[in-house]
Amino acid sequence: MKMHTLLVAVAVATVLGGCQRTSFGGLNTQQRPAPLMPAPVGGVQSGQLAPPTMPAQTEFPTAPTAPDASTTAPQVAAANAPELTREALIGRWSAGTGGTTCDVFLSLTKWTGGYRAASRGCVGSAAAISAWDVQGKQVILADSSGNQVARLYQSANERYDGSTSSGQPISLSR
Repeated sequence: MKMHTLLVAVAVATVLGGCQRTSFGGLNTQQRPAPLMPAPVGGVQSGQLAPPTMPAQTEFPTAPTAPDASTTAPQVAAANAPELTREALIGRWSAGTGGTTCDVFLSLTKWTGGYRAASRGCVGSAAAISAWDVQGKQVILADSSGNQVARLYQSANERYDGSTSSGQPISLSR
C-alpha cells in the first residue's frame, strides 16, 4: 500500500510540476544600449538648381541624329541575323540601355506575351521587361501586358542588339 501511495504521490507531483508557469519577466538578461542623441535639424532650404552641364565631346560619342540611321539599322540587322532558338536564350543576360546595365533573366515558363522574363536593377523601359519570345530572327521583349518593350537581333555570339519601342538602343549580352 505504501508503494501504491508513493507512486500516486510521484504522479501527482509530476502532473502539477508540468502545470506550473515559469516567468522571467522581472529578470533582465541583456543590457540595453544607451539611447542615441537626436541629430540636430537645420532649416529646410529651397532654391533653383543650376542647369545640368553637358559632358565634353571626347567623353561620350554623340547619338546619330539622322532619322534614316535608326530605321536602316534594324533592317540591315534583320537581313544578316542568324536563325534563333528559344533554348539558346534561356538564362541570365546583361542588358545595356540608356548608359546603364542590369540583369535580365529569360525562362521557358509560359507567360503573357510569350515566356516569362524578369529584370533586376533595370531602369526606364528595361525595367518593364516581364516576357520574351522569338519571332523569326528577332528576340521580342515585352511588359506584363504583352506590349512590346524592345526588339533585338543577334549581332555576335552571345550578343543581341536592337531598340526599345521608344527608339532607344538596347543590348543583351553574356
